[in-house]
Amino acid sequence: MTVFLGGGFAAKYLEGGGNFSVPLQWMLGLRRLKLDAIWLEHLPSERNARVDQRKIDNFQRQLRAHGLGGRYCLLYQKTPDTTHDLNALRCIGISKQELLDRLAGPNTLLNLSYSIHPPLLLKFERRIFCDLDPSEIIYWMTQMEMGQSSHHEFWTIGLNVNDPDCKLLKTVAAALTAAPSQSQATRSEPDWHLPLQKIRWKTFYPLVDTKLYRAQPRPRSPKFTTIGQWYWGGAVEIDGTFPDLSKKYAFERYLDLPKRVAEAKFELAMHMNPDDPERERLRKRGWHIVDPHRVARTPKKYRSYLASAIGEFTAIKGVDVSWKTGWLSDRAAAFLAMGRPVVTEDTAAAKYLPPASGFQFVGKLDEAVAAIGDLLANWPRRSREARASAVEVFDSAKNLRKILGL
Repeated sequence: MTVFLGGGFAAKYLEGGGNFSVPLQWMLGLRRLKLDAIWLEHLPSERNARVDQRKIDNFQRQLRAHGLGGRYCLLYQKTPDTTHDLNALRCIGISKQELLDRLAGPNTLLNLSYSIHPPLLLKFERRIFCDLDPSEIIYWMTQMEMGQSSHHEFWTIGLNVNDPDCKLLKTVAAALTAAPSQSQATRSEPDWHLPLQKIRWKTFYPLVDTKLYRAQPRPRSPKFTTIGQWYWGGAVEIDGTFPDLSKKYAFERYLDLPKRVAEAKFELAMHMNPDDPERERLRKRGWHIVDPHRVARTPKKYRSYLASAIGEFTAIKGVDVSWKTGWLSDRAAAFLAMGRPVVTEDTAAAKYLPPASGFQFVGKLDEAVAAIGDLLANWPRRSREARASAVEVFDSAKNLRKILGL
């Protein structure tokens, strides 16, 4: 059987080493399971041949660097307005004929965040939807076709979505029964074959390859950091309003953390324009800002940057916390695998983790101060707990066995 990993967000983001690292963990886990795995990555053109070629070259280079040369098919879509029709796609890596030959035999598609669409999607024998962002993906399934009518199985990283205290599916149900909004009235496919209410969500943990990410010595600098986008363009509607989902909003209650824990260093690898006034505002509050496109441009640099910190401190977008989705980040799993504890907010994921999980969950500034103090005082022990948790819970091969039913 061939297992295809369907992606559509790694190749197009040239500077995103952390972004590229997400599907990379899946491929490395599939390789450890000794499966016949092919990374199937969709790349739409930007109508600029030079930029497109840089992205193609970078994608191939990164796969070769991780021993995956010859284990990919990059689906280059030269005309952006065409659908995912194999006849309109150029195959780079394995040939189109080899792809067709594999599709003719037993095969499974792990479709990350609905990256592969019909009609190509329908050629796969077993189609597994793998959701990496429940608050937005499941919400938008109420507004448009997001793959819910064309997959056989549905898996989500939202560990708590099936619990009665999770508000996500309740919000979704309310949206489905409410009067149609403008966006609902203009759905391109109003007659979906599988209503969202009938989807049975199974859950998995964010994947990290614990053979690639290994425990690292304690760095000299007592630095806590995280990587992300300070601003966020995603949107979900709640009771007629669109809450702010940005890191800028989420971090607001913790901005005095550097002043409260002077013995630690707090850094943010957040994408901001050089003249963004947020840089100066954060600097005055004691935060150091670095460019993620510089410190984490490639998967290798991303790993090195994580290892340069003593742990991660980050805040979570509000809907995951208030809706109690149980979401955890792949970046947190990577920190844990390197023996770096994580201080973050609880999305109701804590109850699905071992007691010594490597996480310390907080909800306000005083709790964050106490958690950081604990890590500084007990780092060797907390580091060992973090690594053990990564191996026990987040290991890529273990989670893939569960998803594939091996």
